[in-house]
Formats: sequence, C-alpha cells, structure tokens
Amino acid sequence: MGASLARAVRDLRVALVSNAGPVRRKPAGPFDARVYALSPGNVEFLRGIGAWDALAPGRLNPVRAMRVFGDDGASGIEFDAYRAGVPELAWIVEDAALQEALWQGLGAELFAPAECETLDQGVLKLRDGRSLHGKLVVGADGANSFVRRAAGIEATESAYGQAAVVANFHCEKPHADTAWQWFLGGPVLALLPLPQAQVSMVWSLASQDAVRVAGLEPEALCREVERATRRSLGALRLASPQKSYPLRRLSARRLVAPGIALVGDAGHVIHPLAGQGLNLGLQDVRELAAVLAAREPVRDPGELRLLRRYERARAEPILAMDAMVDGLFSLFNGTNPLLARARNAGLNLTDRIAVLKNILVRQAMH
Repeated sequence: MGASLARAVRDLRVALVSNAGPVRRKPAGPFDARVYALSPGNVEFLRGIGAWDALAPGRLNPVRAMRVFGDDGASGIEFDAYRAGVPELAWIVEDAALQEALWQGLGAELFAPAECETLDQGVLKLRDGRSLHGKLVVGADGANSFVRRAAGIEATESAYGQAAVVANFHCEKPHADTAWQWFLGGPVLALLPLPQAQVSMVWSLASQDAVRVAGLEPEALCREVERATRRSLGALRLASPQKSYPLRRLSARRLVAPGIALVGDAGHVIHPLAGQGLNLGLQDVRELAAVLAAREPVRDPGELRLLRRYERARAEPILAMDAMVDGLFSLFNGTNPLLARARNAGLNLTDRIAVLKNILVRQAMH
C-alpha cells in the first residue's frame, strides 16, 4: 500500500520505510497462495502509476463471470461481464507479484528493512538510530499500525471467530475465468481463477475448523474441498501448501490527525468474503494522492484542514463497505432455518433482476 502511494504522489519528496525489502519472486515459480481480486477501477489506477504493465501477463487472470451459491445447494446468483457490457469483472493477481511490480522503479528514498521506534511531531526515529523529518506521515503499515498507535488514533477491533485457509489447486475442469463462492452456513469458500488451469482458494472457517483444515494432508484437503464445492471443478490437486490466518474487523475512529493520514488496513479491516479489502485500501491511496495533488500552493501536505478533505471523501465508501460485508457475514453465518430460507430466496430473486445485477457489477468495478 505504501509503495502504491509513493508512486502516485509525484510532486513531493517521499521516503518509504518498510520492515521488509523489495520483493523478489521467481517468474516461473508456483503461484502465490495469497491473491487479490482487483476491480477494473483499481487496475486503471495501477496502470496510471506504471505498476500494472510491470506485471507478467502469464501471472494474471481475468474474472469474466462469478457464481455465488447459497447454503441450500440450489439457490444462487450469477454475474456475467458480457451481459453487463464490460470486458471483465475483476483481475486476479498474486500478492507477491503485485508487491514486486510496485517496488520496481520506485522513485522514493528507501529505508528497508527498517523498524520504527518513535514518532513525534513529524520526526520518525528508526531503531537503527536514523531519523526522518516530514510534514506528512502516512500509515500504510497494516492492521497493527505503528503510525496509528503513535498518533493516538483509537480503533475498535473485534474477532470474527474465524480464520481463512488459503491454497492453490490444479482443477480437472476448466474454470472458464469464473470466480466461484459458496456460503456454507457459516463458512465461506471461494475459488478464484488462475492461469495454467489453477484456482486459488480462500476458505473462511470457524477458528477450530480452520486449524483442522490447515493441518490436512494434501489428498485429504483436496477431497474435502471437492465435497464442499460439489466437485464443480472436478478433481482437485494441491498446487501450493495451505496457509491460515485469523480474521478480524477493525475500524479506526479517525483517518487523519495533524501531519498523519492512514490508508488501507491501518484504518479499516473487513472480512474477505467480498474480496474488497485491498480494493478499499487502493481507493484510499487514490483519494489521498488526489487531495495532495490538488492542494493550494500555500498548504503543507500535513495540514489538518487539507487531510480532512481526504477523510470526508473516504468516510461514506468505507462505512458502506464495512456495513455491507458485516451484514453479509451476519446474514450467512446464522443457522436459523427461517433466516436460511430468506437469504437463499434473496439470492434467487436478485439473480432474476438483471438491472439490479448490473448496478451491483458496476458499483463493484469502481
């Protein structure tokens, strides 16, 4: 996230502090098990800052359709790019590949690997004794943000009681550039299309179930995923070891303070069931870069009145996305039979209203 902002801000002197150095990935290596579904709007942003064209074409896959199934096995909704009049609904990109592309040709002064020790009135001290002075410090440092804590910005956090298990599979049947998702009465399983007849799985499960699934042997994991997905893609073969990470919800009470701005997970973390976490963060970056570019010549980039323009612009989209994702989680996490019938009927009804589906598609694309 920090590297994308460093590339987007063109008229300021920028320093990037990271606890990890530039990503180096073998071009022909296995696909990263952690992938993102990038909206076309964010793809255009990455193209504009010169990062998208640095991605190897053979590591990208478009999403041209999406199929979502309810927990009764019959209800569902399908989105189609062709019917919506767009080339694709999203692009699937690996985390490591995206990070590598963002770091290439980075026009910023780089401090990496480095750890932050203190932040006080624009003076950032690193553990190795070096100090940086800046008029604006942007926290793009994740859910455990040092910048957010140092600025005294409070955040509300809660655990979903779930963990996500991720892994890649070779699939017997062609995925046809389709993203698949199953709501399974609490757990949510998604298979995202990758090149070379592979798919990437994100399976959100109750924490204790996630421990069990993360510990399965390859054959047992494949059979369990096949059962959960009703063999929609035929037989599966594991292409990368599974990994697991806990899921939580986070919302910072503010996105700005004097000389401070938060972007991405430093300011908000949502459940991955809608695949919008990174998209939301890149929208933060786009808005903050636009506000800084449009500032009056007399304004410092860290002036609070200026930064509040960014905060106001992002308040409604972040709140709306957080509410939607939390609402979907609550709706599909319950086991009440009446609620189950209602949510499955809602999927079927939405699937029959083409205008509503097109509105949802175009909203998600931007």
